[in-house]
Amino acid sequence: MKKLIILSAIVLLSACRNSEKKKDEQTTEINNKTLDLIQGDKNTAITMKTVNFKSEGLNLVGHLYYPPNFEEGKTYPTIVSSGSWTTVKEQMAGLYAKRFAENGFITLAFDFRNYGESEGVPRSWENPAMKIQDIKNAVAYLKTRPEVDGDHIGAFGVCAGSMYTLMAASEDDNIKAVATTASWLHDDEAVKLFYGGEEGVQQRKAAAQAAKKTYAKTGEFTYIKTISTTDSTAAMFGEFDYYLNPERGAIPQWSADQFAVATWEDWLTLDPFPSAAQLNKPLFMVHSDGCVLPDYTKKYFEAVPSKNKELVWVDTDLGSPMHQFAFYDQKEEVDLAVEKTSAFFHKFL
Repeated sequence: MKKLIILSAIVLLSACRNSEKKKDEQTTEINNKTLDLIQGDKNTAITMKTVNFKSEGLNLVGHLYYPPNFEEGKTYPTIVSSGSWTTVKEQMAGLYAKRFAENGFITLAFDFRNYGESEGVPRSWENPAMKIQDIKNAVAYLKTRPEVDGDHIGAFGVCAGSMYTLMAASEDDNIKAVATTASWLHDDEAVKLFYGGEEGVQQRKAAAQAAKKTYAKTGEFTYIKTISTTDSTAAMFGEFDYYLNPERGAIPQWSADQFAVATWEDWLTLDPFPSAAQLNKPLFMVHSDGCVLPDYTKKYFEAVPSKNKELVWVDTDLGSPMHQFAFYDQKEEVDLAVEKTSAFFHKFL
């Protein structure tokens, strides 16, 4: 009960401290610009709009991508794209959103609460329950747009975004089809493999509980580094080039130095597997033995009751989890995932 009271206080404080912000943002479209993603004339370019929508009272900012030859007055099948944990819309979520737009879909990539341009505190708090709700609220927002075919909305996730997307799709009938690439799906046993066994997991949970208490009492946030090659207390400790390389994921919009310690309890206790039994809708998954926790993706896929499901297994010489990062931005893996996932969405949306 005490834990629930603390969590409720945190959420309430988050809403109150941000309720006065961005009151002037009443319109959904701030700007409209053509992106030079495809060589050719204006009929082969895609268009992006920056949009705002509400999730549990907080303002979220997204990029809405339109396909080539988009026509006002028509409606289009639409996809919500979500990236890995801690990431912002300009990373893998936006990359896949652009590519799906090239293939004929309207696609939304957005900053979840506590990240990027969206509201929410503590900043950089990876809260699965909030992210799942944000995806559902993004879908609800899309249904209000005249260019979106509200009966044909799908959801797509990369890495941890897959976990949140699958869980949202299992709960939201407005999501008609769901697809994942390099999915991160864990349970109580899996997290021990990454976070120092039972002892390491319990230490992180205790640190999160202490951070939440401190925040509830003082409003002060407790942070560690998001990634480091020298600091073993970082959320990600190791030579993970995607997050360290400015030519890849180490972009200015993302923080390598700010990971809310409060995250650990919410992250380490999440179990997506019960949601599989409720996911009775078209499902498409791309994975490999070189991605993270391959047996867990197979386990989830097998538990889904849908008759319209497909798992594509990609050959690789890379050991787990290093092939995971290739699906974030490398041409060969992204091309494969986009081609096959687009075909899936064209069939079921």
